[in-house]
Amino acid sequence: MSAADAVTGAVVLITGGARGMGELYARRAIAGGARAVALWDIDAERAEALAAELSRSGADVRAYRVDVSRYEDIRAHYERTTADLGAPDIVVNNAGIVRGAPFWEHDPERDIEATLRINTLAAMWLTREALPAMLADDSRPKRILNVASAAGTLANPRMSVYAASKWAMIGWSESVRLELAAAGHRHIAVTTFCPSFVSTGMFEGARGPLLTPILTPERATRAAWNGMRRGTPMVLRPWTVKLAMALRGLLPTRLWDAVAGPVFRVYASMDHFTGRTRVDGTTAPPHPEG
Repeated sequence: MSAADAVTGAVVLITGGARGMGELYARRAIAGGARAVALWDIDAERAEALAAELSRSGADVRAYRVDVSRYEDIRAHYERTTADLGAPDIVVNNAGIVRGAPFWEHDPERDIEATLRINTLAAMWLTREALPAMLADDSRPKRILNVASAAGTLANPRMSVYAASKWAMIGWSESVRLELAAAGHRHIAVTTFCPSFVSTGMFEGARGPLLTPILTPERATRAAWNGMRRGTPMVLRPWTVKLAMALRGLLPTRLWDAVAGPVFRVYASMDHFTGRTRVDGTTAPPHPEG
């Protein structure tokens, strides 16, 4: 089957789908001929407006107000989504939040627990709900796109909890990919996307390290979407993310610190971070992604 067949006629479910990169994934799904798109977001008003706009294409696009930090909400809305549209063929785990501060300034519940729930557990919970139907139906390609981060490949000051959530997502995502392959479920592909900073506003004030440009949302989502369609295991953008991973693996820790700090300026990238001024209205801390 061709890469295009993964999207044509598919049911696509996107978390954090109302704005930012989530909105761009939804637009790519429509452009690729998806039959239906479910927009999951805590911002119900924005999700409804986008669903109404995209529905004019002829696809069935529906908005669902979902707090992905709560497993009960995910389970209930997954059942509702499948009843409305059918089981998803493509799941995009895009929702996420960031708190840029020293670890000791993180509130245990509002920052630490919420970040892990939204960035890591939500993707696990949703994928666990979706996989049984994906496993049972090998009539067409199935795809899972997990939006991680370069922060999950490299430690960075002022990103301890965010980095931890993305390191966990990468390890889980890659393990699920290997498990599916070992079990012979070749029709399901898992793609992990690890971008550096993306100019969605989520990382407002952050500065890219040496030779690492801030990605536009369009460029980032194009790379992730195309990788997902092809079933590419891991997509890293820009190229310096892979270079930094290689150098960190080769160099002793103290030598890497000496290079990453003053030379590549990795450790100073969050010094001027402010993030979005918008605050999520429920359990999520400031600066929700999507």
